[in-house]
Amino acid sequence: MTLFFTNARLIDPEAGSDRIGTLTVAGGTIAAIDAQTPPQGAAVIDARGKCLAPGIVDWGVHVGEPGARHKESYRSAGQAAAAGGVTTFVTRPDTNPATDTPEALDFLRRRAGADSPVNIRHMAALTRGRAGREMAEIGFLMDAGAVAFTDGDHVVENTKLLARCLTYARSLGALVVGHPQDPGLSKGAAVTSGKFASLKGLSGVSPMAERMGFDRDMALIEMTGARYHADQVTCARTLPALERAKKNGLDVTAGVSIHHLTLNELDVGDYRSFFKLTPPLRAEEDRIALLQAVADGLIDVICSMHTPQDEESKRLPFEEAAPGAVGLETMLPASLRLYHSGDLSLPQLWRAMALNPARRLGLPCGRLAAGAPADLVLFDPDAPFVLDRFTLRSKSKNTPFDGARLQGKVLATYVAGQPVYEREAA
Repeated sequence: MTLFFTNARLIDPEAGSDRIGTLTVAGGTIAAIDAQTPPQGAAVIDARGKCLAPGIVDWGVHVGEPGARHKESYRSAGQAAAAGGVTTFVTRPDTNPATDTPEALDFLRRRAGADSPVNIRHMAALTRGRAGREMAEIGFLMDAGAVAFTDGDHVVENTKLLARCLTYARSLGALVVGHPQDPGLSKGAAVTSGKFASLKGLSGVSPMAERMGFDRDMALIEMTGARYHADQVTCARTLPALERAKKNGLDVTAGVSIHHLTLNELDVGDYRSFFKLTPPLRAEEDRIALLQAVADGLIDVICSMHTPQDEESKRLPFEEAAPGAVGLETMLPASLRLYHSGDLSLPQLWRAMALNPARRLGLPCGRLAAGAPADLVLFDPDAPFVLDRFTLRSKSKNTPFDGARLQGKVLATYVAGQPVYEREAA
């Protein structure tokens, strides 16, 4: 299929530009930018001044296959991603059982390829069973297609084992994704410690738990020279350590979830468990510092940390409720809050949501350039709506944005030049 987008507002995170132009798609790739006339036989799409950007690359998605298919399947996750402008997402290995063998990874790749309309890549466990006792088969898992290795929020407490894993990963050029937390301090915490936590009578964790966990990981990265990505940096106190690590030449990047950029600890309100996350929501001062870090490029990646939980897991007292929120379908309109507030430009947002994660993972997408895959999202950044969680395509509906006034609707999503989602006309 050959497509010719005209009158499109092109959001180019690589060039940092936001301008009106044309884009030509042929053979599943971007064939040309700013061509004056459409190729013969091309389908002409008048974007009417709406935004055309690279599809979002969402890094750190939980899918419940195997073990919790009732919470999310590859089919439902793929449909939610397409409706949210996500053309590639990268799964976490926190399945049951964990994704820690080439056979398990091969099963997931085949299932994802058959059921999802968007591209899916997979991270594998760093240790067997994510138990932190024995290194997983990193080399074989890389051969099977793993793009990175992580135990997720199961922090590897044995520093000697972690050092061995990092050394081995370094020898293979593998990327290790860490969850910077001190597990002793953060165990059992439901919110961030402070006056608000005390008033609510909830168990809290100090932001220093993240700083301590990050400092430990940086010491081991300095020792081993491994490639490292922090899945979520959520506290202002961690940012100076991240800046030092980068200035010292360590191969380190960091991410933050869209929830930590748009919400704060006060949103927990009347013990609303849809706002219970891991790590917990932070103070407003932390949120502002994180926004500045994204604008400056210190934090590289914005992700959804999509974590589906069923009603039975959330309809519990706050401290007992399961943490996490869905985000594949809400990431784009939630991120546009930061655009409409003037904190981040659209190229800055797409640098963090598409270009940087693709580059770090060695993927060819995330760019508006000739020869790049035609993975695209066409969206109206100004269209207002009130989110109804029951309209989400995820099997689980645990979004903190339920009932929120948002701006930004996906009009169409394309993978390799083929439409995988088109919004019905009102």
